[in-house]
Amino acid sequence: MKLITAGESHGKTLTGIIEGLPSNLKIDIALINKYLALRQSGYGRGARQKIESDKVEILSGVRNLKTLGSPLSFEVRNKDYLNWLEVMAPEGCDVTKKTVTKVRPGHADLTGLIKYDQTDARNILERASARETAVRVAAGSIFRQYLSDLGVKISGYVRSVCSITDDNYYSFETLESAKLQPLFMLDLQKQQEAMELIDELKEEGDTAGGVIEIRISGLKCGFGSCMQYSTKLDAVLCGAMMSVQAIKGVEVGLGFESANRRGSAVHDIIYYDDKFYRETNNAGGIEGGMSNGEEIVLRAAMKPIPTLMQGLRTVDYVTKEPQTAASERSDVVAICAAEIVLESVVATALAEVVSQRLGGDNMREVKERYKKLR
Repeated sequence: MKLITAGESHGKTLTGIIEGLPSNLKIDIALINKYLALRQSGYGRGARQKIESDKVEILSGVRNLKTLGSPLSFEVRNKDYLNWLEVMAPEGCDVTKKTVTKVRPGHADLTGLIKYDQTDARNILERASARETAVRVAAGSIFRQYLSDLGVKISGYVRSVCSITDDNYYSFETLESAKLQPLFMLDLQKQQEAMELIDELKEEGDTAGGVIEIRISGLKCGFGSCMQYSTKLDAVLCGAMMSVQAIKGVEVGLGFESANRRGSAVHDIIYYDDKFYRETNNAGGIEGGMSNGEEIVLRAAMKPIPTLMQGLRTVDYVTKEPQTAASERSDVVAICAAEIVLESVVATALAEVVSQRLGGDNMREVKERYKKLR
C-alpha cells in the first residue's frame, strides 16, 4: 500500500491517492468525516476550524461503497480558498499580496526559502502547514477500516498539556471516551487545570504543547522484522509519528524511562500456560522490531505551536532587518488535532506493514490469511 498527498493550506483542495487497497473493503464515508471533524475539535483552537468544516469526497477506486482494487483517490476541499483566490490561484494571481518575509522561528520558513530558492515564505508554509494533515486523517481513516476488518483497533488520548500531566493507566476500552472531552484527557481534574492554563496562555499570547499516547490492540505476533533495520515495526511507526508537524519526540512502551531503571525492572518476563504470555508490557508490544502480540503503546511529544500571537523576534529575509514574526494562525494549543492525526498516520503505516506480510487482492483473502496467523 502507498499514500501520496498534494495540496496547499490555502489552495483549492487537499488531494490523496492510495495504491494497493484490496477489493471489497467497505468504505464508511461518515466515519472518515467523523475523524475529520475530530481533527478540528479541541479546547484552544482558533477561528479557521469554524470556516473549513472538512468533508471527504471519494473521486475514484470505490463503487457502491466498496473498493475496486484500483487506486483510490479523494479530496478535502479548502472552503477558505475563495478568500485566497487572488493570491493563490495556479492559473495566475497577485503574488505581491500576503507575502511572508518575516520568517517565523520554529517553522519551515527560513530553511525552506534557502533550500527552494524562494523569497516569499508563503511558497514554503502553504505546504508545510499542519492544514496538510487533514488529507492524512482522511487517508488514515480508510486504512483504519482495513485494519478494523482484521480486528486491529487504534485509539489514544492526551496525557499532558504543557506541564500538567496525567500519569494514570487506562484500559484500551476506556480510551475512546476521551474524544468526548474538550482536551481528550481522561483525568477530568487534570483537564480542568489544563484548560485554565490555556486560558492564561491565550491572554498572554503564548502557546502550549503536550504528550499524546497512541495504542494498538488486536495486532498479532510477527509484524515487522528483525532481519532488516528499515522494516523494524518500531522504526516504521515512530517514523510515521515524527512526520507529523510539531512532533519532536517519540517513545515506545516504557521509552525514555527505561534508561533510568535496572534491566531487571525493564524487560518483560515470559511465561507459558497453554500459550506464551507476559504479565507486563514495558516493551510496548514490540520486541526486536516485531509485534509480540501485546498491546502496542506509543507516545509522542508535541512542541508548543511556534506561531505566537504576541510574535517572536526574527529577521526579515529580504531586508535582513530585525522584525516581529507574522502570525498565520490563532491556536493556543492543537493537542486534540495532533492526537487524531497521530492515530491516522499510525493506521497508515501499520496498514502498509500488514499488507506487505499478508498480501491479498481482495478482503476475503486478506482476512483468511490473518486468521491463520498465530
